[in-house]
Amino acid sequence: MLAEQPATLAPTRPQTATPKGWEAELQLGFARRAEGDRLATRLVNRAHRGPLAFQKPLYPEGEAVCHGILIHPPAGIAGGDHLQINIHVAEGAHALLTTPGAGKWYRSAGAWGSQNIRLEVEAGGVLEWLPQESIVFDEARARGATQIRLAADATLIGQDMICLGRTARGERFTRGRLELSTRIERAGRPLWREAIALDGDDALLGAQAGLAGDPVFGTFFVAHTGVDAAMVEALREIAPQHGRGAITRLPGVLLARWIGSHAEAGRHWFTQLWSALRPPLLGRPAIVPRIWNT
Repeated sequence: MLAEQPATLAPTRPQTATPKGWEAELQLGFARRAEGDRLATRLVNRAHRGPLAFQKPLYPEGEAVCHGILIHPPAGIAGGDHLQINIHVAEGAHALLTTPGAGKWYRSAGAWGSQNIRLEVEAGGVLEWLPQESIVFDEARARGATQIRLAADATLIGQDMICLGRTARGERFTRGRLELSTRIERAGRPLWREAIALDGDDALLGAQAGLAGDPVFGTFFVAHTGVDAAMVEALREIAPQHGRGAITRLPGVLLARWIGSHAEAGRHWFTQLWSALRPPLLGRPAIVPRIWNT
């Protein structure tokens, strides 16, 4: 049974940084509750170990949708760090989660940093997983994996944006390695699976068939049974102001890809797509998280 109060996971090692890095885990559970004549989404399970936290439930659009911000106090993942994030959205609940700013993968002398994310949405539930971009420092050794499990009629709207190097400083990703994987399942069957592995000197970084020299790339993805051809055509009318974007509808998943020179332009396009899709799919206008404007 889900606990209704925050808890701390039993530590498997001291909760301070060690030469082996941080070990951190965050578990969040959201459930729908009948409260008088209305339905509300409440945070019913919150547990953490190490430097990962959930700020607090927010309700900028009423109590049916719980917004929240995931916080990683060290601000980045260094070599030897291992982060685990588990999110569970129960039947009929609706959660929107984001981060307070760009995540970071720091340079490493050799050890890998890793982040594993598991998202589960039950029947009729909705999860909007909208973290801000991640910056991969030069010489980072980063490994990230996202696994998503959806019930037959659950909804997922998500995004992932990667910036190779601290471009504002003129840094590029010339050494190191980045490995990312994403898997989405619906009712136990795979909908979409993707993996990427890039070395700092990878030819794909400059190739026309790859990033063509642009340091930022991202994916916006939607798993909803109501996405139709008309919606896809309407989204294709929303062109990115900068960079290159494309939209594809696969069986069960809508994908929007973007490549460009700075993350802000990609975020802006993804927000436009999200704003256009949210009303017809979820019956709600797009309420942009306030943290995005700070």
